[in-house]
Amino acid sequence: MNRLEKKYPLKGFIDTHIHTAPDVKPRLLSDVEAADAASREKMDAIVIKSHIEATSGRAAVARKLTGFEVFGGVCLNSSGGGLNVDAVKAAASMGGKVVWLPTISRDEIDLASKENLDKLEDILTVVIENDVVLATGHLKVEDIFQVLDLAGSMGLERVLVNHPLTRVVGATIEEQKEMSRKAYLEHCYVACLPGHDGLDPQRIATAIKEVGARRCILATDLGQTHNPSPTIGFKLFIEAMMELGISREEIELMCQSNPRSLFY
Repeated sequence: MNRLEKKYPLKGFIDTHIHTAPDVKPRLLSDVEAADAASREKMDAIVIKSHIEATSGRAAVARKLTGFEVFGGVCLNSSGGGLNVDAVKAAASMGGKVVWLPTISRDEIDLASKENLDKLEDILTVVIENDVVLATGHLKVEDIFQVLDLAGSMGLERVLVNHPLTRVVGATIEEQKEMSRKAYLEHCYVACLPGHDGLDPQRIATAIKEVGARRCILATDLGQTHNPSPTIGFKLFIEAMMELGISREEIELMCQSNPRSLFY
């Protein structure tokens, strides 16, 4: 751990994807514990996410208790009413910074239907009015492009594509290049771990080199009890990327500048 602390500092970094307790699944850290851990590393901020409930209020409590910047939002799964514009309005009014499109309920929500397209347009209108980030969750490639086209036509610029290389999305390099014209692409360390995608880190490094670090973000998606803590995982991720030819300057771009442009 000492080697990681000295060689891969996290000062000024933002982790845009952490899962914390309380949750229906066991989590390694509470909202406050995750904020405290990031604060000790002199990070700038973390984003806490839940698949089943809004985290905007939780983030506000953690921010007040720790004095550290914690962002939350709402994930539009069935537990929150799916493509529910009222949930988005509520989350935004409580300081939420992210609206994630469906993740665990992706296959239950048909974005191609006229009803859902209308709901999506209403949601994007609220996202734009409140200057928050739209994240694509676990949408399939074709749905991501549909969302990006609509977002672009409405003038929405704060867009994040989650998990482009994982099984839930599976975008090709060419598709990622196209996505990067209208959104940042978020690569998470959890995808490389056993019990998840077991993704070869080389594939992430290659994607970064092909797409360009200026349009990519590195995050952890950690918080599971069987995985490293988010701060340790972040350092391991940085170590892996640098060993594969990603420079420290590119790391800082993807972990500091890009997320700051997205969230501030």
